[in-house]
Amino acid sequence: MLSKGARAGFVFVGFAIAIGVILFAVFGYLRSSPPAIAATAASSQPNTVNVVMQVDGAVGVGPHPTWVGYWVRDAQGVYHQTTIFKVPERTHVHMTIYEYDSGGPLRNEVWGKVQGVQGGAVSLNGTPVSLINSSAGNGVAHTFVVPQLGVTVPLYGVNGNAKNFCNVGPCNLSEAHNTIQFTFYSGNTTHNYRWQCFVPCGLGFLTGNGGPMQNLGYMAGFVQVVK
Repeated sequence: MLSKGARAGFVFVGFAIAIGVILFAVFGYLRSSPPAIAATAASSQPNTVNVVMQVDGAVGVGPHPTWVGYWVRDAQGVYHQTTIFKVPERTHVHMTIYEYDSGGPLRNEVWGKVQGVQGGAVSLNGTPVSLINSSAGNGVAHTFVVPQLGVTVPLYGVNGNAKNFCNVGPCNLSEAHNTIQFTFYSGNTTHNYRWQCFVPCGLGFLTGNGGPMQNLGYMAGFVQVVK
């Protein structure tokens, strides 16, 4: 029969192991933060970089493959499932977002107005647009919003009944999508600017604001402004 001291020792060891497992899981989660993809310098425009992203109804990979989320393309043309990208300070950031998800009416129509971008409008499939009426057509699927930079861009949805609708990312340009292009200024100092979607699209979560809405790599990310 074990002594009282031996039993206490076993309890202490078991407790230490449990704490170690918890810490390993926590630090493993922190280490698994999505990668930061560097913007690509524009060859024909000075002080300008290009960022190419796509947003899909289901990312198709990782711990939550059914969650809605983004992919970012690197300089080699390879997409990475992330929402973090790096841009230089004092630079014009030219964004191209391929939107593959279906849309609908906004809960707040203020998110349908384009703000904080060069010229006050985005190019939607080649047509200048400054306001999207989410109650018409395919509605708004998501928004790209950088609050500290004053950037708000509604992303017009695709027809959910399209024969070539992309169900799982990464999607390709032969599948139904909308192309949204715009340019914003990165600012004069280095900073991590948080951006996110303001369309509640966390299906299965209270008011739609849980899950992908709160997690990096899905509907929230950072614009890392660096030297």
